[in-house]
Amino acid sequence: MKQFIDYIPLLVFFIVWAMDERTVTIAGYEHSVGGIFSAAEFLLAASILVYGSLFLAQKRLDKFQWITVGAVVLFCIPTIIFRDTNFLKWKAPIVNWIFASIFLASRYIGDKPAIEHMMGHAVNAPKELWIRLNTIWIYYFIVLGAINLAVAFLLSEALWIQFKVFGNLILTFAFVIGQMPLLAKYIEVEEEAVAESAREESANS
Repeated sequence: MKQFIDYIPLLVFFIVWAMDERTVTIAGYEHSVGGIFSAAEFLLAASILVYGSLFLAQKRLDKFQWITVGAVVLFCIPTIIFRDTNFLKWKAPIVNWIFASIFLASRYIGDKPAIEHMMGHAVNAPKELWIRLNTIWIYYFIVLGAINLAVAFLLSEALWIQFKVFGNLILTFAFVIGQMPLLAKYIEVEEEAVAESAREESANS
């Protein structure tokens, strides 16, 4: 559910970008809707609305959500003001490299690597595996940032937008699935432990 909510602003961005440019009049005020700069405006508005609502509902945002909404504000505003997509093209690479830095710093700050903070509640894996996975994620974010940079500046606007909205999601999904064999036995162990506990409680009741 959380991942879907985080994805809403990007879907809004893509829908508005794909629209034919048109002028909309609201309360006597005319504004152009459709195209990349209008999409940046809607991405900014949707991000503030979505993450603002989450903050009001939960009284908090996690650090990755703060970074995401901060990056949207930082890169969308100059894109809109200066009508220059180069600002927006740097957003995904820099955000990914910030995530890589956080995962790297977590190895030396705190008692758990970042990936264990994210998944430790669901998987009872040993510390050595969490450190290994954390390192893999560091490399992934570095490479994903470089891929986003290359796509943004070397390919067409249409391919960049499609990769930005769908390509990153597909790559990350495939990357996560690729780690499942490393975690599977620990997930199974946890499920068996829960089942055994349930059987014991049943026997004692």
